[in-house]
Amino acid sequence: MATKLSKEIREKILHNMFVKNYRRMWPYMKPFWFRALLSVLVAIPVGSLDAVIALSLKPYMDVVMVDKNLQTAWYIPLMIIGFTVVQGILRYVAEYLNTWVGAKTTNLLKMDLYKKMLVFETEFFNKKSSGDVIFMFNNNADMACSGLLNNLKSFVQKFFTAISLVAVLFYNSWQLALVCVAIMLLSMMPMTLVRKKINSIMNQSILADSALLTAYNETYNGNKTIISYNLDAQQCNKFERVLDGVFMLRMKMLQRTRWLTPVMHVILSVGIGLAIWFGSYLILHGTITAGSFVSFLTALIMLYTPIKSIGGTYNSVLMSFLAIERVFDILDTIPSIKDKQHAVKMKPEVNEIEYRNVSFEYVKDVPVLKNINFKVKRGETIAFVGNSGGGKSTVVSLLPRFYDVTGGSILINGIDVRDMTLKSLRANIGVVFQDNFLFSGTIRENILLGNENATDTEIDNAVKMACLDDVIKTLPGGLDAQIGERGVLLSGYLAVKDNVLRLHVHF
Repeated sequence: MATKLSKEIREKILHNMFVKNYRRMWPYMKPFWFRALLSVLVAIPVGSLDAVIALSLKPYMDVVMVDKNLQTAWYIPLMIIGFTVVQGILRYVAEYLNTWVGAKTTNLLKMDLYKKMLVFETEFFNKKSSGDVIFMFNNNADMACSGLLNNLKSFVQKFFTAISLVAVLFYNSWQLALVCVAIMLLSMMPMTLVRKKINSIMNQSILADSALLTAYNETYNGNKTIISYNLDAQQCNKFERVLDGVFMLRMKMLQRTRWLTPVMHVILSVGIGLAIWFGSYLILHGTITAGSFVSFLTALIMLYTPIKSIGGTYNSVLMSFLAIERVFDILDTIPSIKDKQHAVKMKPEVNEIEYRNVSFEYVKDVPVLKNINFKVKRGETIAFVGNSGGGKSTVVSLLPRFYDVTGGSILINGIDVRDMTLKSLRANIGVVFQDNFLFSGTIRENILLGNENATDTEIDNAVKMACLDDVIKTLPGGLDAQIGERGVLLSGYLAVKDNVLRLHVHF
């Protein structure tokens, strides 16, 4: 009773997951529903035409091999070739449509994920490695969409292949068909064990793959440091440990899931053996003809062949579903720093900024700032002096709400910054970070990030204020020179003086 109940629960969970995932993915597929439907409909004849070869062998064997009459069977080879050509064309059309819809759907999903990534607070990225972020916002979308559509097309195609071939089985011998269909159903029972075994190892594999991406990213970003301090041996050892972890997890995945295909292979081989034995008995007793038996056996082998590999398909279906769940977990996540329901727009005319009893901690119960109080009047400049890690950058980061205070409040003209819209607050604050970041593109495009409507005169003034006019004159292309990712094509100048952070309030 308990086994039956657990089986029913597993089937219900899988069914609910199937329905839920397709329902949540529907808004992304809806704009392309006609092509998606067409790709599925085309898969129906592609699968159904598999039965033509098996069915045509019955008259061919009975007429040519048994009756020795070649005159009336000349059309059968031509018919097989013709149907195969049609099937090949339809298979290409289905693959093209499926890939097109899959790519479009993936792009829509990645766009929403990217928009979601842009609203997450700084703390979110502090807790994630670059590999985690890439996997979460890119790889999961690829796994979700490609797996979903490919599996749907594959399911429809194999379903109608199975239906048409089962029809051929019953057409040739209902006695043999009952035995072989029962064996086929028996071979699918082990699939119910796979999902329980795959969940935990799948999550560990994602962490390992993201660690691999992080290692590549760190090597790319820190290549100068690695070269300067001869860290190649240490980095190789670290990377080897990551690779070993990935290897072990993949082997565990194989151990827990890949047994399904050989088990199904053995069970289906028993079905083929029984069919040959029972079929020989029926031929000897005149119940079926030799042509019917050959046609039946061909249909049976064609039916069993894709079923042998269904274990791998089932695994990919589960992985796709798990990827979809992870994608929508991200999309459903509500950022901790967001606009209040009735947030107001910050006015550009500012007379005073006040930090009132401000406290902050990155880690719970480990305070970085405690009861900080100060005011900055219009046009004033305040300098914070202290050791590295003393909280100087944190003080400034709280003003545009990169983080929210854990105690007290920050007021602009007497209004708490948490009562203002994030967009208007940050639009009125200019921040110069300790680590300069440049986006790939031209110098002009990077300058325009601050004000996309800036005039040429304003751009020139910004260049002069940054003391870059002499440098830009030496570059080929001037303001339109490509600077590369993170500005790697530019020569960098770093100046550190007195370990001082200056906060300049300019209105």
